[in-house]
Amino acid sequence: MAKENPPYVMLKNGREASLLRGHPWIFSGAVARVSGNAAAGDVVTVTDAKGQALALAFYHPATDIALRVLSADVSRPVNEAFWRERVGAALDLRRRLLSDQTTAWRWINAEGDGCPGLIVDAYGDTLVLSVTTAGMEKHKGAVVQALVDLAGPSRIYEQSAGRSRKLEGLEEARGYIVGKAPDGPVRVFENGHAFDVDIEGGQKTGFFLDQRKNRETLGALASGATVLNCFCYTGAFSVYCVAGGAARVVSVDISQSACEATARHLRQNGFDPDRHPVVAADAFVYLRHLPESFDLMILDPPAFAKTRKDVTRASRGYKDINLQAMKQLPSGGLLATFSCSNFIEEDLFGKIVGAAASDAKVRIQVLARLEAGPDHPTGLGHPEGRYLKGLLLRKL
Repeated sequence: MAKENPPYVMLKNGREASLLRGHPWIFSGAVARVSGNAAAGDVVTVTDAKGQALALAFYHPATDIALRVLSADVSRPVNEAFWRERVGAALDLRRRLLSDQTTAWRWINAEGDGCPGLIVDAYGDTLVLSVTTAGMEKHKGAVVQALVDLAGPSRIYEQSAGRSRKLEGLEEARGYIVGKAPDGPVRVFENGHAFDVDIEGGQKTGFFLDQRKNRETLGALASGATVLNCFCYTGAFSVYCVAGGAARVVSVDISQSACEATARHLRQNGFDPDRHPVVAADAFVYLRHLPESFDLMILDPPAFAKTRKDVTRASRGYKDINLQAMKQLPSGGLLATFSCSNFIEEDLFGKIVGAAASDAKVRIQVLARLEAGPDHPTGLGHPEGRYLKGLLLRKL
């Protein structure tokens, strides 16, 4: 746990500006001096060059992001009571945001909820926890206790893995830290639609919770339309569109297991996969050789850019799928296109889509900019937290 008297990290002159604007990260190049024996994951007091205390933060001496801000109240200890308040405040917010027809939602969204390196997703009475920073790893026990005290979940599954955790010097951690494994997939409801979530083997923590509001938006636009859902994963967009009155929905994914899950979700929500077919195919190839016309196309691919060095290659991929969709879309047709790559910034994504429209020699209207739902809050000064970006477009 955190020490009662945190060591100090002094910043170089003028390098506190981003912190004062609300950005939760301070990079190693801004650090002038470290006092005490601060180790990876310790809570430290951040000061400006004059020694004025500015914030408490997690410290890491060996990563580009040296400091992850926790609180502007430097007098408050980061202890069990601190984490219980943070976890409780996040829960109170979600209770205000969500209806009783939704049992799958994000409880804690890392920096957006003042918990850098912590994700907690709720699937009914099952919680999935992911820890990616050394600081949060040291406080994981207090967080888990707060989750148990506030929600009494049947189980908590930890899925802590990935590049960020490795950079922090942490081993992967997977397994049940509260309760035991369920007998099968966890049944959840989103706006009354039923989905089965594989919390151990699914992508992310088992379900793309961040797209809930966008599923609502597209479902409402699908009435009477023919819809193509590319990179359908387990078919949530498809279910919403059929429920919204779509005449026909075709779902495409390269993964056979994802296609099987999509068909199953259509059936369990009362829809016929024979009328709304699911196709196991490479979406890049499928878009080039569409066998029919669609009024609404959805492109929600996995993250093409896992690191910054992937950006050029990923940009080509995003451009290609959008170019093919725009060529095939009829006049007046709608295109919802997304990127969940952290390293594809919003401006860059807009430029990629614009370049696709130019190469396709089509005129496009922007109807809306799409993002994650309100249970995925971000700080106003932290644009990097807005990893999911999307555009709702109309072909003229």
